[in-house]
Formats: sequence, structure tokens, C-alpha cells
Amino acid sequence: MRIESNAPHSNNGKIPKVAAAIACLLLTLAPLHPGRALAQDAAAPAAGVAAVAAPEPVPTAPFMVNNDKINSGDTAWMLTSTALVLMMTIPGLALFYGGMVRQKNVLATLMQSFAITCLVTMLWWICGYSLAFTPGSTPFLGGTSRLFMSGAISLAEAQTTTVSHLAPTIPEVVYAMFQLTFAIITPALICGSFAERMKFSAMLWFMGIWSLVVYVPIAHMVWEPSGWLNLKGVLDFAGGTVVHINAGIAGLATALMLGKRVGYGKEPMAPHNVAYTVVGASLLWVGWFGFNAGSEVAADGRAGMAMTVTQFATAAAALAWMFAEWLTKGKPSVLGIASGAVAGLVAITPASGFVLPNGAMIIGAIAGVVCFLSATALKKAIGYDDSLDAFGVHCIGGIVGALLTGALVSKLYSGVDSTVLTQLWGVGTTLIYGFGMSLLILKVIDLTIGLRVTVEEEREGLDLALHGERVE
Repeated sequence: MRIESNAPHSNNGKIPKVAAAIACLLLTLAPLHPGRALAQDAAAPAAGVAAVAAPEPVPTAPFMVNNDKINSGDTAWMLTSTALVLMMTIPGLALFYGGMVRQKNVLATLMQSFAITCLVTMLWWICGYSLAFTPGSTPFLGGTSRLFMSGAISLAEAQTTTVSHLAPTIPEVVYAMFQLTFAIITPALICGSFAERMKFSAMLWFMGIWSLVVYVPIAHMVWEPSGWLNLKGVLDFAGGTVVHINAGIAGLATALMLGKRVGYGKEPMAPHNVAYTVVGASLLWVGWFGFNAGSEVAADGRAGMAMTVTQFATAAAALAWMFAEWLTKGKPSVLGIASGAVAGLVAITPASGFVLPNGAMIIGAIAGVVCFLSATALKKAIGYDDSLDAFGVHCIGGIVGALLTGALVSKLYSGVDSTVLTQLWGVGTTLIYGFGMSLLILKVIDLTIGLRVTVEEEREGLDLALHGERVE
């Protein structure tokens, strides 16, 4: 058999033309190929193909910018938010807790919030900010580049300012101050669980160690982009896990370690001044707009939505608690509606940048009822003395909010997605680590200087016994 080829006689010059077309196509597509030769890159401009600059990498650590890159609107909003969140602790939380204790302990309770504000500020300056909000060698703790706030500066002559990679439109010192207010209120919340029975010296040691050993690593893991929980996709817009579950579970640990107050369940322990508590709750409500809307770190539409859903969830929770109490106890109490509002604020915190108003209403209503039951039926059934319901409101409310964030997140609005199972990583890690480390710190303090005041001092009242003052 003879095979003949007619190709040389039939191409009519088509092969060179096809080869040329293929060559042109390859030149066109070459920039899209990751393994293209450097020679092709160099030849592209000569061939009339415009060179495309590679996108700049996203910063992963604080960096310096020209002052014209600082957004004045964002900066003004964040300065306002910082003041609002600081107001949540002093005077908001101080009055909220101070009104719920007995008269003989009101000054000691106010003192705790005030002293914690000062102590945590010092620790934040020394190492807290650096260990929480700069990248580190592990996904569990930050680095040391901002110890004593070194490097976070503005240079007048060069017209430059450092910014955080987490907030590139505002000065870094403003972002550090905003985050400081979160670091202040978190340990202050724990005081509600051991009110009226802990030594002041022991309280200072516990809060200082806890802030660095528990709060800072959790904040880093959740909010730093290289943090362990952040990489797992855990969503926490403003502190449902970092602040509320963290503080609430530590509160349970302190309540269990210190035991019940003298006369608990046998003597009346009615609040000294519910009016103080309502004023404190009102200040918390107003300040919480800085807490949640401020966590957007910009004056934009998402901050506006965070403020909106905060208002809706808080109102829903306050009414839900009020009606639940009305149905079970026959009367709606002033203390109840104030506590319900705080429960709603807590629950919407992790979801505030991820849900829409309808979702916020669901979160608030559920949190109001669940927190009411945890602060009444659950506490009575288990028998622990969580004096001012720090665990029942903050830990339980934080868990409700964190899990419902995974269920109700709006990807269309927020651009992110999650699931309840993903959120469980954040909830479970915070509960286990926070409870275990809190117990360890408390045990060490108890073995050294002791945790609890004497029975005589407790009966006399902490105002006189610890501070030599009293309210007339």
C-alpha cells in the first residue's frame, strides 16, 4: 500500500498564515500565563501591549502613610466612639453595678470600675496593644513591635502618620485608644460576679494578669487577620466572644472560687438604688453605639446599619425580658427591663456588622428571654452566687448572639458568610480557655494573698473595711 500526501500541493500558503495567527494569539495570552518568560514581559510594551502594574500587597502590620491619606471623617467618628465606649465603663457600668449592690458596698463597687480603667490603661501602654493587634510568630499572640507604644507616631516635618493595618484611614494611636476602651470594660464586667466579697488587692492582681493572659490572646485570635480563630472564619464584629463570653465565663469562675456571699439565700440583698442602675444602663445603651458602630472603624453605611440593628435588638430584648418577667412573676420590674436592654446589647454585639434589622429583632427577642431564664431559673437551679448576673447576661447573651450570627448573617449586605458550626469554634475556644485560665489565676492568688475578705469585713461592708469611707 502506498500512501501519498497532497499537503505540499494543497496548503496554498495557509500553514505560514496559521502559524502566524497562533503566534499572535500566544503573544496576546502570554501575560495571562503565570510561567511567562521575562523576555515576553520586556517585549510586550514594544509590541503595543500596555504593561499592567502588579497590585500592591495588602499590609499585614502597622505602617506609615502621608497625612493626606488620613480620613478626617473616619477619625472624628473614631474619636467620638472611643469616648462613648470609655463612658460605658466610667460612669456607665460603675453606676449599673453600683446601684445593684447593698449600700455598704456601693463605693467599693464604683472603685473597682475606676481602678480597672487605670490599671488596664497602664498595661495596654506597656504591652497589651502590641500583643493583641500586631502580627506575631504564632496565630495565638501578637508581636512586640509596639511595646510602650513605640513606633505609633505622627511626624510633623515629614507630614506622615502611622496607621494600623486594621484601620488604615485613621491614626494608629486613635485605633489603639479605641481598642483600649474594649480592654478596659471587659475585666470590669467580671466584677458583677464577685461583688461584695473580694479583696481589693486580689481584684487588682486578678484583673491585671487576666487582661494579659486571657483577654489579649483571645482578642488577637479573633480580630487579628493572622489570628487562629480569624483564620477559621469566626465572625465577631464588636466583641461577642472577645468581650462578653470572655468576661462572663471568667465571672462564673470567680463566683465558684469565692463561694456565696454571707447570708446568701437567707438574708435580703435588695439593690441599694435601682435609679443608679437605670441611669447606668442608659449610659451603656448610648455608649454601645460607639462600641458596635465604632467597630466598623469608618463613618460609612455599615456603621449606620450597625447602629440601627443595635437599637432594634436592644429594644426587642428589653421588652422580651419585661414580658417574660411579667408572665412568671406577675409584675414587670424596672431592674428587669434595664437588665433586658443590656442582654440585647450583648447579643447583638457580635452580629452588628453582619445582620439586617429583621435578624436583629430575632436576636434581641431570643436573648431577652434566654438571659432572663439564665439569670433566674438557671442560677437558682445550679445554686451559684453570680451577684449581679455577669455570667447570666454577658456569657449567655454572648453565646446566643455569636451562634445566631452564624445563622442570620447576610452575605449580600456584609460580604461574608458563616455557619453556626463555624461560630462554635469561637464560642468553645473562649469558654474553655477563659474558664480554665481564670480558675488557674484565681487559685494562684488564693494560695498567695487570698481572694476573699473576712466574714467580719463582709458584714461590715467593703466601703469601710477596704476603703475607710461610706455613703451616708
